[in-house]
Amino acid sequence: MRHARRRESCPADLVRLPLPPPGQLLGLILPGSLSGVRRYLQAMGETLSWFRKLLAWKDTGGEDKPIIQKGQCDEKEKSCYASINGGETADVSCVPCASVASRGSVTCPTCQGTGRIPREQEEQLVALIPYGDQRLKPRRTKLYVTITVAVCLLMTCLMMYFLFPRTIAVVPAGLKASAVSFDNSSYAIILNMTNMLNVINNNFYTVRVAQLAIEVLHMALVIGKTMKTTPLDILPLKGTQILYTVSSKILDNSTYNICTWSGIKVHNVLLHIQGTLTCSYLSHSEQLAFENYQYVDCRGNATLPGMSRS
Repeated sequence: MRHARRRESCPADLVRLPLPPPGQLLGLILPGSLSGVRRYLQAMGETLSWFRKLLAWKDTGGEDKPIIQKGQCDEKEKSCYASINGGETADVSCVPCASVASRGSVTCPTCQGTGRIPREQEEQLVALIPYGDQRLKPRRTKLYVTITVAVCLLMTCLMMYFLFPRTIAVVPAGLKASAVSFDNSSYAIILNMTNMLNVINNNFYTVRVAQLAIEVLHMALVIGKTMKTTPLDILPLKGTQILYTVSSKILDNSTYNICTWSGIKVHNVLLHIQGTLTCSYLSHSEQLAFENYQYVDCRGNATLPGMSRS
């Protein structure tokens, strides 16, 4: 508490003022006695002063201005103003009178009835507030709690919706260009192909393509390999096209004869292309596999549309 409600100027201080009894007032006014009249007037003045102080105490509520000053208490009353830290003279809080404590009051839980607290704790202690005070009863508590829970759930759902990983589509787009040459000494066909690969980012964040590995197979035999490690960033909900070139060498006599035989018009070779695309997003790395079957004209630089499956 900073300061409890002050009760030091209590009605018990008024009781300590002597009120002359009626018998004494009658004994003071003897006929012919000048000193008796003087004593009578003095007693009446004290009585009027007592009533005047009582009325003044009631008008002010008995809380702000004490009727009897500090210096008018006797030594026994002053002893109840001792400080809990060794009798410091700093007026941090006030002390209720002994008479008030005897009429149903309780000991202050902060100062333990001493009426004083250490000055270094003055800014740390709060005032005593009644249980019925409106400040202890916050209004619309259920409404605030409901709104807070609803906002938290909404934010959680939005985060899950935008950050949940979605599929990165990898679609082979076919052959873009090819160059064919023959090695008559070894009956080999050398193919240099440039293929297209479409990558679509369906996420709400950027995806980085770190590596692309390609293998070309002919009749279940690997005839060419390539690897591309150039980083590429794909923006959210966007797509891009990656070009890669593979150099292949076919060492098969039957295929060589078909490609070099001028008696036929169609010189197509079926190639099986397998690849792995490595991408990363949100500190997570993922490998996406794809494959494609593609026809290549081994006689010239013309190509036929191929079928794809990924």
